[in-house]
Amino acid sequence: MSKNRTTLSADDLFLLAKGDWLRSWEKLGAHEATFEGEDGYQFALWCPDVESVSVVGEFNEWNTAADPLYPSSTGGVWEGFIPNVKAGALYKYFIVTAEGEELYKADPYAFWAECPPGTASRIQEAKSSYVWSDGEYLAHRAATDHFSEPLNIYEVHLGSWKRHDDGLDGLGYGQGGGSYLNYDELGDELVTYVKEIGYTHIELMPVMEHPFDGSWGYQVTGYYAPTARYGTPDMFRGFVDACHTAGIGVILDWVPGGFCKDAHGLATFNGHMLYEKEEHPNWGTLKFDLSRGEVQSFLLSNVLYWLENFHADGIRIDGVTSMLYLNFGIDDPAQKVFNERGTEEDFVSIAFVQKINDTVAKYHPDVMMMAEESTAWPLVTYPPADGGLGFHYKWDMGWMHDTLHYMQTDFPWRPGNHNLLTFSLMYAFNENFILAFSHDEVVHGKCSLIGRMPGDWWRQFAGMRSLAFYQMTHPGAKLNFMGNEIAQFIEWRYYEGIEWFLAKDYDTHRNHQHFIARLNDFYLKHPGLWERAYTWDGFEWIDANNAAQSIISFIRRGNDPEDELVILINFDPATREGFRLGVPQEGVYQELFNSDDVEFGGSGKVNVGEMLSEEEPWNGRENSIVITVPPLAGVVLARTGDLPESVRKERAAAREAARRALEAAQAAEAAEAAKAAGAAEAAENAQDADAAASSTDAAQAEPDRSGEERAVATVGKKRSAKARKTESASPKPAKAQRLRKVKKGSGKPSKEKNS
Repeated sequence: MSKNRTTLSADDLFLLAKGDWLRSWEKLGAHEATFEGEDGYQFALWCPDVESVSVVGEFNEWNTAADPLYPSSTGGVWEGFIPNVKAGALYKYFIVTAEGEELYKADPYAFWAECPPGTASRIQEAKSSYVWSDGEYLAHRAATDHFSEPLNIYEVHLGSWKRHDDGLDGLGYGQGGGSYLNYDELGDELVTYVKEIGYTHIELMPVMEHPFDGSWGYQVTGYYAPTARYGTPDMFRGFVDACHTAGIGVILDWVPGGFCKDAHGLATFNGHMLYEKEEHPNWGTLKFDLSRGEVQSFLLSNVLYWLENFHADGIRIDGVTSMLYLNFGIDDPAQKVFNERGTEEDFVSIAFVQKINDTVAKYHPDVMMMAEESTAWPLVTYPPADGGLGFHYKWDMGWMHDTLHYMQTDFPWRPGNHNLLTFSLMYAFNENFILAFSHDEVVHGKCSLIGRMPGDWWRQFAGMRSLAFYQMTHPGAKLNFMGNEIAQFIEWRYYEGIEWFLAKDYDTHRNHQHFIARLNDFYLKHPGLWERAYTWDGFEWIDANNAAQSIISFIRRGNDPEDELVILINFDPATREGFRLGVPQEGVYQELFNSDDVEFGGSGKVNVGEMLSEEEPWNGRENSIVITVPPLAGVVLARTGDLPESVRKERAAAREAARRALEAAQAAEAAEAAKAAGAAEAAENAQDADAAASSTDAAQAEPDRSGEERAVATVGKKRSAKARKTESASPKPAKAQRLRKVKKGSGKPSKEKNS
């Protein structure tokens, strides 16, 4: 029989209702305790406005009258101590509503759950005796600025990354795509694989307990319980520990936007809407009522619970857009609602999102917060103090859609869609973006990535290489869903493993997997690709406008000038021999990476040896090089040193010879001009002499004019001759020349014409 024992203080109840109890899991739920000399568990549940609450389970044979809980005087919390309860036992809460309805509910704060299809909670202490071995990793994380570190994420659904080859379903009950790997097996096989392929982080689709496999984890019932499909909570701790030991970070998908409607979950928990406010119009889930302080305490505590009890390195919040807008998913104008300002922003949810990020920043400043936000909502990755939402990163959905639209365009039509490749750089540094090819892009009839590529088999794989190369060299962090790295042709299927036999049995898929591993390794080893991934000083276009040839070229920079890289990507199947490319400075260049290399399944159009820059202006730059541009491929070039001394001397001598030749030409031109001027002067003098002779003859013919009059007439004729000569040599003003003067103070052009 339960005993009336209270553990929640008045302060706890106050903070719970206010929405500021940040570690509510430490008292709510089931906790190991000793009372009046007996060992057992203390139970506490928030469930206001009901008739009664009791605990039923294996320890009392599910007797609804055996172990009642006792209500607090305020706050709607029910508590009680039950002796002789053992860890691992199944239990639920039996609730009689104010209307007399009887409900069986799983514990919202359960730290472990019965494996689906079972729906009960399982006794498990929040505090664990697990001994972590990731202290060095966490110390490094705390001392490191993740914005200046490589971030290349492998998105994983644990239930379908790989399965046992036993022909059973996931839980081993019947026929299916193979039984699940458990957390221990994943900690061995998955971690080893991710390390070998070269990703920096694993992002897990939700591991919180959920009843329906087809929800992929996004419709949660047990927010505090790692799913029992793959093992125990301590086994999950071991998985995270194995990741950290291998130097791999762990990011958890988290869903505070809504939960599923299953009867044993949070839905109508007290017979009425308690945790929820309304149903989502598109997804059939229930939106949390974030105006309730108790709901805020539940969710804020939850995010800290995963960070502190499972050492997560990042939280990616799913469906942020659905939280920001009151009318998300509502198309009928008659059903729309508006806030007090007459607009559609959900101010309550916005404030809560900011509160989440502020809370994490306060207690775990080295943890990354990421948003799946698909609109142009401003300042997603800016501090709440500046009006932002407070995330560190935002998925760049616009880049993803534009890129995939371009890549599925057949080659003759790509020049017309060239702006889809370049538009992202108009806003690339407005936020801290993650370039994501996630699970959402390979389901629901969208095709796999390689299924979108035009052309024959070779061109499809070459297209996949150019797509991955473009993603890796574009500013921003990277994310790829499992299976992208082997170019799997079918869409993702949550009920079976990835088709690993493709990489085993087929050269094309194996070569692509090898290419991704080499590309990931190249990314890790070249800071120019990640040290300044979120600021303009890490990127500069060389040529963004070569639409006719479907080629883009640009520069990536890190903190060290020596890390500067020159990138060129050809999205057309034509090879370009003798292609001239402007380079940032004079020197010797070498090709560091080429996605058309034969080791990746390419045609082998590579640039071997040193390439010396030439003083040939190109792409708005003083120096350029000539390269071979491979088909449907990208190349990375780097300046590896100064030009050889002999070349520099030869070019200096050539410049000096050119200078002297120019000076000689100018001197010759000046001499010719002087000669012409002398001839003109001689002609003029002769003309003057003729004029003087004419004057003498005129004087003899005009005996009545004085000598003085004759002299004046002679000078006048000379001046008239010169004036005529000058007038004929002077250029006339252009008729279309712009008006030059504006009347002072009038703001209008004057009527004065060019003279």
